[in-house]
Amino acid sequence: MARPLNIPLLSGLLLGLLSGWVGGAALAANTDQDAKLQVLRERIGALQQRMDATRGEQNQLTGELKKTEQEVGVLARRLRVLGGRLARQQDKLQKLRSKEQADSRALVAERTALAEQVRAAYAAGRQERVKLLLNQEDPATLSRVLTYYDYLHRYRAQRMAELQARLAELAHTREQIDQETDQLAQLQTKAREQKSALEASQSKRRQVVRALAQELLDQGQEMSRLQRDEQQLQDLLRGLRDALSDIPPETGADKRFAERRGELAWPAGGRLAARFGQPKIGSLRWDGVMISAPEGREVHAVHAGRVAYADWLRGFGLLLIIDHGDGYMTLYGHNQSLFKETGDWVSAGDAIALVGNSGGRERAGVYFGIRYKGKPVDPVRWCRKGQGGRVG
Repeated sequence: MARPLNIPLLSGLLLGLLSGWVGGAALAANTDQDAKLQVLRERIGALQQRMDATRGEQNQLTGELKKTEQEVGVLARRLRVLGGRLARQQDKLQKLRSKEQADSRALVAERTALAEQVRAAYAAGRQERVKLLLNQEDPATLSRVLTYYDYLHRYRAQRMAELQARLAELAHTREQIDQETDQLAQLQTKAREQKSALEASQSKRRQVVRALAQELLDQGQEMSRLQRDEQQLQDLLRGLRDALSDIPPETGADKRFAERRGELAWPAGGRLAARFGQPKIGSLRWDGVMISAPEGREVHAVHAGRVAYADWLRGFGLLLIIDHGDGYMTLYGHNQSLFKETGDWVSAGDAIALVGNSGGRERAGVYFGIRYKGKPVDPVRWCRKGQGGRVG
C-alpha cells in the first residue's frame, strides 16, 4: 500500500531550496555590483591620472588653488558633521535637563507627602501600636484598626522608598548632564578649531585667486584659459562615457530622466546669474546656468543616478557629475564641499554638496549643467519654472 505524501515536509523542503537559491542569487548580484563599481572607480581613476599628466595649465598657482580649495572642502565637510553632532548633543542635553526638572518636581511632591505623614505620626505620639492595643476594648474593632494601621505603615515605607529612588535617579540624571556638558564643550572646542582652520584656508585661497587674477588681466588670456577649461571638461565627459558604457546604471527611479522634462527640481535655491546660451567672454557662451546662492547652502541631486566624478577640475572647482543613464548626465560645479564619492548611488533630492566659489570664482554659486550624449542642453527647459529670475 502506497504511503501518503507528507505535504508539509515537501513544502518545507521546497521553500528551503527556493530561499537558498534566492539568497544565493542576491549575494551573487551584490558581489557583481561591487565588482562593477570597483571597475568603474579604477577606470575613472586612470582617466584622472591621464588628465593630470596632460593638463596644459598646471602651473604653480593653479596647483595651489586646487590644494587650498580641496582643504576648504574637507574642512567644510568636517564642520558640517560636527554641527550635526553638536545639534544632537544639545538636544540630548535639553531632554536631560527637562527630565531633571520633572524629577525635581516629583521629588518635592514626595517630600511634601512624606512630611505630612511624619507630622501626623508625631502628633499621634510615640508607640502608636501599643496605644491602639490599650485603648481598644472590642477585639473586632481592634483587629480592623490594626489592619488599617499596617496599611498606613506600609504606605509610608513605600513613599520613603520612592523618595530614595527619586533622589538616586535625580543624582544619576545630574551626572549624565555633567558628562554631556563636558562632551558638548569638547565638541564646541573642536568645531571652533575646525572653523579657524577653515577660515585660514579660505584666506589663503583668496590670496591665490588674487594672484591668478593678476596673471589673467588680459582678456585674451582669460578667453584662452576658458577655452582650455571647456575642452578639458569635454575630454572628461568623453572619458566618463567610455568608462560607463559597460556598466549600465540601475537608478531605481520611478521615471527615466528623459521622462522628467520640465519636472526636475533645481539643485539649489537662488538667482539665475547666468543663463544657458548667454555670452560668457568673447565668442564663448554658457553651456549651463550659474545659480547665485549663499555659500554653504546645500546642493541636491535633481534625479537618481550614480556619481561618475567627484573631484577638483580646473575652471569648475570641486565638481560632481551624476550619470542618470540613457546618455544623460548632470554637472554641479564650484562647490565648497562634496558629500559623495565616485561610484556612490544617489536619489533625487539627496544632499550632494555645499554651494561655494571653488575654481577661482569671487562670488558663491553653483554651476549646473545637463548633458545628453555629451552635448549641453538648457537646464531651464528641464527644471521647474522660477519666478523673477529666482529658482528653487
